Amino acid sequence: MLRLGRREFDAHEPVIMAIVNRTPDSFYDQGATFRDEPALARVEQAVAEGAAIIDIGGVKAGPGEEVTAEEEARRTVGFVADVRKRFPDVVISVDTWRHEVGEAVCEAGADLLNDAWGGVDPGLAEVAARYGVGLVCTHAGGAEPRTRPHRVTYDDVMDDILSVTVGLAERAVSLGVPRESVMIDPGHDFGKNTRHSLEATRRLGEMVDTGWPVLVSLSNKDFVGETLDKPVKERVVGTLATTAVSAWLGAQVYRVHEVAETRQVVDMVATIAGHRDPAVARRGLA
Repeated sequence: MLRLGRREFDAHEPVIMAIVNRTPDSFYDQGATFRDEPALARVEQAVAEGAAIIDIGGVKAGPGEEVTAEEEARRTVGFVADVRKRFPDVVISVDTWRHEVGEAVCEAGADLLNDAWGGVDPGLAEVAARYGVGLVCTHAGGAEPRTRPHRVTYDDVMDDILSVTVGLAERAVSLGVPRESVMIDPGHDFGKNTRHSLEATRRLGEMVDTGWPVLVSLSNKDFVGETLDKPVKERVVGTLATTAVSAWLGAQVYRVHEVAETRQVVDMVATIAGHRDPAVARRGLA
């Protein structure tokens, strides 16, 4: 059972986490949801299309202009409070690595802290414990926030992923984060080259076997683009193919830009696997 905010999800229930970037320079939408009105419209659309979690980020992952903790909080805290008020049942996640921002968004009503940089600020897990919210424990290969990997190597990338993410998850629980609210994420592209991300996908079942719910953030990432030699806006098909593989291997939560398309993919895989009934089943019966 995965428990986040007011929601509970069964072990085989796929969960969609919709990305809402509160940045003027995001790699995918170039700031389309930086202002409040389009950002709220994006939340409404994502919920209507089947997203249970809204992941709000105030700093883009890649290099760029410096964003201070104060500015990151300015971009996210008020918006979290607004989403909490308008969508009381949605799970609100905030993509941050800073404990100061984590504390501020928890005060505003966040249910989940999505630490994409692998515990670089140990205080973030302490904030999650203090507020009783969930935590995403991600493998970033020891990379500093907002840096790109350069000639990174691993003896065994999945061994490193397992060691780091499980270690972070166990530490979080020891601090008081509810065990049923902790997830692990292999961190595609973070501290990895394309071959590392492909291997992490191929061996995702090893993460599932740990018993921790697995979150994957695959949407339009560079490893998809390099695999197919496609620019950002032409990576949807590759993303959905990778999503289907990840779903079959047991991932539970999917951080995405394309909510409706992902919902269909994960529902189809869940039904093939026998974890979900068809929405309609009348062929050959009428």
